[in-house]
Amino acid sequence: MACKHTSVPFSGTKEQEMELKTAIAQLKDTKGCLMPIMQKAQEIYGYLPIEVQTMISDETGIPLEKIYGVSTFYSQFALQPKGKYQISVCLGTACYVKGSGDIFKKLEEILGITNGQCTPDGKFSLDSCRCVGACGLAPVMMINEEVYGRLTPDQIPAILAKYQ
Repeated sequence: MACKHTSVPFSGTKEQEMELKTAIAQLKDTKGCLMPIMQKAQEIYGYLPIEVQTMISDETGIPLEKIYGVSTFYSQFALQPKGKYQISVCLGTACYVKGSGDIFKKLEEILGITNGQCTPDGKFSLDSCRCVGACGLAPVMMINEEVYGRLTPDQIPAILAKYQ
């Protein structure tokens, strides 16, 4: 089943905007200010949607394409919001050999999202990762800080039901 692209509408507040503009004003004349500004923006909003990147560009004079390039290059920056429940599936070698790809596909099917996306209701986000250090429990996924190991695809609906 192909996943439909979902997008959570931007819902920044005036308070968040003022906090970001204050931070930008304090940092923008410092050499190498872009990364600290972007980190602060992500701290304020939880991610860096195009609206926030545009605000950074407008306030600093740094071209939007440069900001977008930095935001897509560094894995610390998220372009999509994270859900209340952040699901991370290990696709490292040990987990993948034991079937984590099938776990990931089952999550995509049930949630209707794919890697790096968030459900429209903001409840779940889905990401792949390379190793969570629990290879003996392969295949493994985490929901926030809770680890689920020795998974099979048919266990996924019951696990997700705990978070509904």
